Amino acid sequence: MAIYDTIRRAIPDAEERISWGMPTFWKGRNIIHFASAKNHIGLYPGSEAIEEFSVQLKPYKTGKGTIQLPNSKELPLELIAEIANWSFSKNRK
Repeated sequence: MAIYDTIRRAIPDAEERISWGMPTFWKGRNIIHFASAKNHIGLYPGSEAIEEFSVQLKPYKTGKGTIQLPNSKELPLELIAEIANWSFSKNRK
């Protein structure tokens, strides 16, 4: 899966877990999760990441800590990697 591979390459030091029934990357806490829904893929990096990347996320529906990536659009893999890196780095401070 493209999202999994992108996150794995972006944050290779994160552990993989299942949390809330979703693939999760973890390092002392949950860093980022993702899950497939009927019409989108949900990416869950947390509310601080949504705020930090608000400009880049304008084309997507967001909520408190969530991003909906529509199945009808190409996945923004570079942005996903940036968000994963930022979230992982933020966790280490």
